[in-house]
Parts: sequence; structure tokens; C-alpha cells
Amino acid sequence: MNDGNQENLKELFEKFLDAEQAESCAEDVQKAEQILREHPAPEPDDMLIANIKAEIAMRLPAGRTYVFKQIAYKVVGIAAAVIILTAIGLRLFEKGNGEPGPVVYASIISTAIWESDDIAAVDANLAIFTVEIEQIENELLALRLGEDDGNGDRSVTELEMELIQINSDFWKG
Repeated sequence: MNDGNQENLKELFEKFLDAEQAESCAEDVQKAEQILREHPAPEPDDMLIANIKAEIAMRLPAGRTYVFKQIAYKVVGIAAAVIILTAIGLRLFEKGNGEPGPVVYASIISTAIWESDDIAAVDANLAIFTVEIEQIENELLALRLGEDDGNGDRSVTELEMELIQINSDFWKG
């Protein structure tokens, strides 16, 4: 180990240990490197290397086949989904010259009321509630303007209670 590397190693050890321990650890590393240089590892036999390469070559195609099978299964699944969706789409558009049919829906409001310009005239309950609300509004206005029969506070309260009841009946029925 050259002096620069030795010094860097010593500085690194000093971050974790005190100066004496860092010096000792750096020397231990230097001695270990010297032992490894003096006793190099034996190189593997050429025949062993050839056998390892042959075994790797035999196992690689099997792995590639497995990956290919996975990709093929995914592609087949996607293709099946596309075919099914296409078939469903063709059946839907087949009935109306390539255009979707009329929208069928359920409604809580009848078609006559929905298409009418005057909803209150078509629905009898709504017409009755509308007239009652208008009467109560007129009575409230008269009471507020002072055109009452003497018991104004009681009448206003009664009318407001009646209006609340009519509004609640309207939303129930």
C-alpha cells in the first residue's frame, strides 16, 4: 500500500477510533495486504472453467424459454380481452346502423310532466300545493302590511306553520 492510501486509511479510522487505535488498525490492514501478496490464490483449472461455462450455456436457453412463455401468456390474455370487447361493441352497434339505440331510463317524473311547459298544470298535487302556497303568501303579506283582523301575531304564526306543513307534504308526496 502506498503512503497516500495508508494516510487516507488512517484518517478514516481516526473518525471512529482514537489516534493510537487508528494507527494500529491501519498497520493491520497493511500487514494483511502484504500476506495476500506473498500468498496469491491459486488459479482455477482450465477444465473447471470450461465445465462451468458449459453448465451456464445449458441453463440459459431454459430461462429464456420461461420468459418467452410468460410474455406469450400476457399477449394472449390481452388479445382475448380485445377480441371480447370488439365483439361486444359490434353487437351493440349492429342494431341501429352503426349508431347506438335510444337511451332507456327510469324516471320518478312522468314523461308528460317532464316535457310540459307548465308542470303545475299537468300534476294535480303540485297545482294544489302551488295554489295553497300562493294563498298563504298573500295572507302573510296582508298581515305584515297591517291588514289583519286584530290577532296578527297568532295569525302569522299559524300561517307559517301551515306553510311549513304544506312544504313538507310537497316533498313527501
